Amino acid sequence: MSDIATFSFNATGVEKIRNYKYGSDWPVVYLIENGKELYVGETIRAYGRTKQHLENEARKHLKMIHVISDDEFNKSATLDTESSLIEYLVADGKYILQNGNGGLQNHDYFDRERYRGKFELLWKKLQDLNIASKDLLQIRNSDIFKYSPYKTLTDDQYLIASKLLEQFKENKIQTYIIHGGPGTGKTILATFLIKQLIEAGKKDVALVIAMVSLRKTLKKVFRDIPGLSPNMVIGPNEVVNQKYDILIVDETHRLHQRRNIPNYGTFDKTNRALGLGNEGTELDWVLKSANQVVLFYDEKQSVRPSDISINKVLESKPISFELKTQMRVKGGEKYLEFIDKLLENDGNIKANFSDYDFKICDDLAEMVSDIKKQDKIHSLSRLVAGYAWKWISRTNNGMPDIVIGDVKLFWNSKIHDWVNSSNAINEVGCIHTIQGYDLNYAGVIIGPEMLYDPITKKIIVDKSKYLDSNGHNGVNDPEELKRYIVNIYKTLLTRGILGTYIYIVDENLRNYFKEKFGQETSKKMDFKENYNERKIVSPFTMEMIRVPLVGSAPCGNPLLGEENIEEYIEVEKSKIKPGYNYFILRATGDSMNLVGINDGDLVLCRQQLKADTGNRVVALLGDNVTIKEYGPREDGVRLLLPKSSNKDHMPITPGEGDSVQGIVQEVLKGVDEE
Repeated sequence: MSDIATFSFNATGVEKIRNYKYGSDWPVVYLIENGKELYVGETIRAYGRTKQHLENEARKHLKMIHVISDDEFNKSATLDTESSLIEYLVADGKYILQNGNGGLQNHDYFDRERYRGKFELLWKKLQDLNIASKDLLQIRNSDIFKYSPYKTLTDDQYLIASKLLEQFKENKIQTYIIHGGPGTGKTILATFLIKQLIEAGKKDVALVIAMVSLRKTLKKVFRDIPGLSPNMVIGPNEVVNQKYDILIVDETHRLHQRRNIPNYGTFDKTNRALGLGNEGTELDWVLKSANQVVLFYDEKQSVRPSDISINKVLESKPISFELKTQMRVKGGEKYLEFIDKLLENDGNIKANFSDYDFKICDDLAEMVSDIKKQDKIHSLSRLVAGYAWKWISRTNNGMPDIVIGDVKLFWNSKIHDWVNSSNAINEVGCIHTIQGYDLNYAGVIIGPEMLYDPITKKIIVDKSKYLDSNGHNGVNDPEELKRYIVNIYKTLLTRGILGTYIYIVDENLRNYFKEKFGQETSKKMDFKENYNERKIVSPFTMEMIRVPLVGSAPCGNPLLGEENIEEYIEVEKSKIKPGYNYFILRATGDSMNLVGINDGDLVLCRQQLKADTGNRVVALLGDNVTIKEYGPREDGVRLLLPKSSNKDHMPITPGEGDSVQGIVQEVLKGVDEE
């Protein structure tokens, strides 16, 4: 288990670290702080590294150093712990971090899942020491955590960032385009680049965000990041106010061209000021306002005729990069591929994604209820829909907008930052409130504007039922309109990190989705049964881990305990308590049948050498293993008690050298049947 030792950050404290058992030749992580500022580091020589920090001008006013040690630490584990602490402490907001954001990188290593579990226990200790304030779940759901420039980068993010930062040094006029699908970390990379440029001394740089809601969210994030300012996040119309060295544009596909826009007069005025004709676009404004421009672009998220086309972007002759690694959806790239092919009528569809809660619902009321339950467990679970219903409630307060059967729903009452608004769970967000945001669970309503023709076996759209006027005015090509509507649903269906539930108005389309997914009927989750199991803060609870089956433990007269690992059993991560080693035993006999342990059951056990009265324990009796209840002390001896309907089983008195090896956590019902 991780331990935290605290020392004064001065010459006296350094000498105490010299004599500390982890003061040299052992990997540790450390935090140096003064109640306001904090520095995170890792080293294998705590004593020598602390002396170096004492000579650092930026550290001299810090007061305390907390050395985090663990008997099982190795270099990979401390690097991983260091990067996690930086990510979470920045988002926690209690301290101003002195660390730079040089590009933290994830890498896999032996037993990494267990060290991630240890991190959760470590965080609780930091909370007890008043170094951390917020819970991990609260932090993970925060915007500053999701968009922080201190996020650990994927390999492709790191490679692209390194190449761009080198290119920027040349100060030549150049455009760069970074292609990236949903969840590939476009915004994370954009904020990372801005932070790196500011730390390198660049002043005339800015992040351009076309969508007002996302722009306001990122302004709040930049306000809380040392060295950054909300003024660095600007709209497309603001780029013309000065000349920039570098402009980075996120969601470039949402920049406007002069088509179906709300204010032609202002748009034309800017075009004239820049010497552009009526064909000038917001992309042209960006290109004229900076020497170097980075454009993040996803062609499949273009949802309106006003959006900038990929052909327009390519006219600037950009150097091209691509982000591929999926960071958002736990179903991974296979889920994204499934959704893409599903909406494109691709005949070669295979739903082979795992670890993702995906469901097609026959009952909208059930889906609404399930999303609200998921919100209570995970937070940030929302209903979203295509624009196929009028926004009646905007002018007629109290009148529902979306009425399907007995279900009555309201569109989003807030336009900006709706996702985080107090009543969002009781409303339905549209594409313009959700694009660019992550959810834990998304409940997607596919409206009557999208249908399925069972004769032609094609998805079709009904323009009369698509009610976004700026989305269809002047669009005469049916295929162009279909492209926008399909892209809307591709965007909505890729918001959910942990799961996506779908209700489809058109029955033919619903049956098509079910057929391709392989779902005959709507699968209803038993929240009552699973609520306690699902209410886990760990980000790894949806994953499966391999636990060794190490033999049989008799629940009758003890038999020879088998020490060898027979096989590995997949167990839900939510069943694993952080910081413990686990093993599985196969029960034999009936001596514990009154407490639900029957012959042949697989029993999940955590390694633990001490137990309390009433625990079901795994006891080693000489060379034999047995499962019994840990009885109260009688004359200084703990009896091992059977709990059986078979009266032949008697209490066992442990002998000298007998010991507890573990605690029974639960019986893994049905594992052998899967």
